[in-house]
Amino acid sequence: MKILFRLLLCSLAAFSFGCATQRPVTPATTIATPAGKSASLLLISIDGYRPDYLQRGLSPALAMLAQGGVQAASMQPAFPSLTFPNHYTLVTGLTPDHHGVVNNSMFDPQLGKFSLSSKAVSDGRWWAEGTPIWETANRHGVRTATMFWPGSEADIHGHHPDYWKPFDGSVTAGQRVDQVLAWLDLPPAERPGFLTLYFDEVDHAGHVYGPDTAQVNIALRDTDAALAQLVDGLKQRGLFDQINLIVLSDHGMAEVPEANSVMIDELVPLDRVQTVSMGILAGFNPTSDSAEARADFAKVEQTLEQPHPHMQCWDKTRMPARLAYGRNPRVPQLLCLANVHWRITTSDYAAKRKGRLSLGEHGYDNAEPLMQALFVAYGPAFRVDAKLPAFPNVDVYPLMTHLLGIPAAANDGDYEAVKGMLKPAAH
Repeated sequence: MKILFRLLLCSLAAFSFGCATQRPVTPATTIATPAGKSASLLLISIDGYRPDYLQRGLSPALAMLAQGGVQAASMQPAFPSLTFPNHYTLVTGLTPDHHGVVNNSMFDPQLGKFSLSSKAVSDGRWWAEGTPIWETANRHGVRTATMFWPGSEADIHGHHPDYWKPFDGSVTAGQRVDQVLAWLDLPPAERPGFLTLYFDEVDHAGHVYGPDTAQVNIALRDTDAALAQLVDGLKQRGLFDQINLIVLSDHGMAEVPEANSVMIDELVPLDRVQTVSMGILAGFNPTSDSAEARADFAKVEQTLEQPHPHMQCWDKTRMPARLAYGRNPRVPQLLCLANVHWRITTSDYAAKRKGRLSLGEHGYDNAEPLMQALFVAYGPAFRVDAKLPAFPNVDVYPLMTHLLGIPAAANDGDYEAVKGMLKPAAH
């Protein structure tokens, strides 16, 4: 009750800064068998779906699931509110600082550079600081399938999901649904008990056009049509009332006018630092360990850590504790976070991209209301027409391990904070 009361206060306070402090890691554990344990679990991500999008009336299938199941006021992403860090948080229950996927763009002294478009996404060493739920499920006799999920392309600790696909943006939402249904059509001995499904059209439209546009509304309709296709397919197979569905997002989206750019190269000489990332969360390291490079970097830090009107910068050792970020070696030494509705870039990049800069962004402070994520759940294990206060997304992992009846790896989540969304166990 104390935890639920704290979460209610957080939601009423619009995610005040004091609500994001990292909790102690929960040790690996075994769990009791839940109600609906025999049901399969399908985890669905609608990338970039802000909770208030549901109020636009363009997602009737999603609204039906929310009304017939559980809907949270919102779900707080981990910091930074970016796609890869938060998708891996959802399936490990660890904050990015703990699972090691600390940004969409990273640098590791041993592994080199990581970006969304590089082969590094399939290198299990980048993901090995966390244990994804499909690995634990496999080890305990539950077959798994992922229809596009960050990390699922990599061999992590010697494990892939039983069925998985390398990401291909040309595969339509409907085709993704067809693949999930095909996996559910497999003979019982081969059929996955845990599945994921990923949609990215809403996020893509939000980036290119901004969140409050006709293009985002079209993406909402199209994605919901795919969700309706899934529901119809489950009903045709007699599975709709036998499978637990969790539909969520990784983060929200904020409008960023093209003019709202901090030109960081006009503030400091970028040839004196190693640039790891740009955008909403910019990261920099010294160019080397030499005394000269360290001295140059210290001057850059001193300049950037001064107050700026549209961003805030910290040495990672001075990050606010509530962000639970900065201890992982992959976190750059100097971090600059844009204020909401702003971006961090260079004058050269902005000139080259004139008229083509993203008009919607995420990655901001995870307490920012526009960054909050969606959470809806439906199925035999979940209560009906239940409205819950906001909670942090690290809690999804222990909820899922409970539903699958498998032990949880060590994680930052709190099952006690979310167990109220489940029906009481049958006696």
